[in-house]
Amino acid sequence: MSKKLVLASSSPRRREILENLGLHFVILKSDIQEIAREEESPEQIVMALALEKAIDISRNLDDDSIIIAADTIVYKDKVLGKPKSYDDAYDMLSSLQDNTHYVYTGLAVIERGTFKKIVTYEKTKVKIKKLSDEKIKKYIETDEVWDKAGAYGIQGFGSTIVQWIEGDYFSVVGLPVARLEDILLENFDISIL
Repeated sequence: MSKKLVLASSSPRRREILENLGLHFVILKSDIQEIAREEESPEQIVMALALEKAIDISRNLDDDSIIIAADTIVYKDKVLGKPKSYDDAYDMLSSLQDNTHYVYTGLAVIERGTFKKIVTYEKTKVKIKKLSDEKIKKYIETDEVWDKAGAYGIQGFGSTIVQWIEGDYFSVVGLPVARLEDILLENFDISIL
């Protein structure tokens, strides 16, 4: 693989996924304002934000890098972003517990030199177990909730509150690897495996 891969994200989870695949890449964090417009569908929101991140990073490069960007949201009746306070995290987890919701991850891959771009998304259904108030409070106290959409992460302590998922596990973590591999191979002649 001769082209430079750039991950347009500061997410430690996305970085770890790519590192575990043995990929060599650089990280450049996009500073776009992540604004979800209520009139847009969850699919539109995550694809638009992923594309905005990739374009933002491409402006700072002068080579033919392949830029990978993603955006993840949790959706249950409305978009649940990252919690801003303890009460916000508690309310999100209370609304998700003993119920199903959807996790949408948008994925954008851009080739800087040609501006070839692929934008898509994954949708995964998640069921959270029935949680007592005490269990919700204990989970918030792990501090895993703060940088995660919907106030939970499926890895770490969050794995104890997820009953089941239907779809792509890695999409819930934040980067749909199987879809990414297909895009890189079919459009950019880059094979992960």
